[in-house]
Amino acid sequence: MNFRLESVDSASNARAGVISTDHGDIATPVFMPVGTAGSVKAIHISDIANDVKARIILGNTYHLYLRPGTEVLREAGGLHKFNGWSKPILTDSGGYQVYSLTDRRKMHEQGVTFQSHIDGSRHLFSPEGVMDIQRLIGADIIMAFDECTPYPCEYDYARKSMELTHRWLDRCVGRFAETEGLYGYSQALFPIVQGSVYRDLRIQSAEKIASVGAEGNAIGGLSVGEPVEMMYQFTELVCGILPKDKPRYLMGVGTPANILEGISQGIDMFDCVMPTRNGRNGMLFTSQGIINIKNEKWKHDFRPLDADGHSFVDQQYNRAYVRHLFTSGEILGPMIASQHNLAFYLWLVDTAREKIMDGTFAGWKDEMVKKVGTRL
Repeated sequence: MNFRLESVDSASNARAGVISTDHGDIATPVFMPVGTAGSVKAIHISDIANDVKARIILGNTYHLYLRPGTEVLREAGGLHKFNGWSKPILTDSGGYQVYSLTDRRKMHEQGVTFQSHIDGSRHLFSPEGVMDIQRLIGADIIMAFDECTPYPCEYDYARKSMELTHRWLDRCVGRFAETEGLYGYSQALFPIVQGSVYRDLRIQSAEKIASVGAEGNAIGGLSVGEPVEMMYQFTELVCGILPKDKPRYLMGVGTPANILEGISQGIDMFDCVMPTRNGRNGMLFTSQGIINIKNEKWKHDFRPLDADGHSFVDQQYNRAYVRHLFTSGEILGPMIASQHNLAFYLWLVDTAREKIMDGTFAGWKDEMVKKVGTRL
């Protein structure tokens, strides 16, 4: 994998670049749809590629390990051949499950023992084991094993957690170096900055991650309940330390406004379940603001879902029709809304890239941040 920086906005830290992998190039900034169990919920793989125009999707190591299991994935030839996605894939490490499944895990120096939410069986996730699992899944970009700390958390807890994450990182790097990909293409390892919302810890962690010399770097432990201004503050701080010639990935973020602000601070890669999760519940993101499509006000509105001239999904789907699908309990409603939202997110980062390249990003970003958070 390599990263080529193409342009930097003169009025901000926004960057446009290209990440090259053996499964194709990824123009940045980029939003990555989340395909937890090997599929992006309610959307065909072909639609993700052709209509949403995604360049890379995510898979979840913890969930794929449990189902279908590494044996099935290896027999298939890796996740790409299993689910039919021919472009790049990124897998997380299970570190988010350390945060989200606190009642089903025990953490220790060796790793984390999870109790399966499926059948109650116990499974040890160690740094070495997580590298092996991600080799078997076959993602192009794999993440180091870490603990995503909750918010709020005490300073002492955040410090000890960060130090454990760093020790785990050293073990991930060692295991990654002594193993190879299984399917004839290369894989890249991204370490993850932690440190909660403590400035000195974030600086220390960013310096440690930068020193590893990995092909890309990630920022974790944000967008977990802290004030949004705090997320922006620490994103900017860490971006100032991480290498400029490597892609930067802000994990689990976020709203359209969050993404625009993150781009302005120098972030290249984003992921979040919000477009599909909110879409399944009837929330549509548009270039003019947010629509709750289940509201009565859209019953006689036959305009496209995004009325500003952008066609993120087939123009035959108007607001009144999609509202009808939701109120009737038709599964097509959540499918259309999810696909629309993902297409909007990809349009947003693609337009940001265009604005960075032509030198007009900062003004456009300020205007769009006001629009995309408005409730219509």
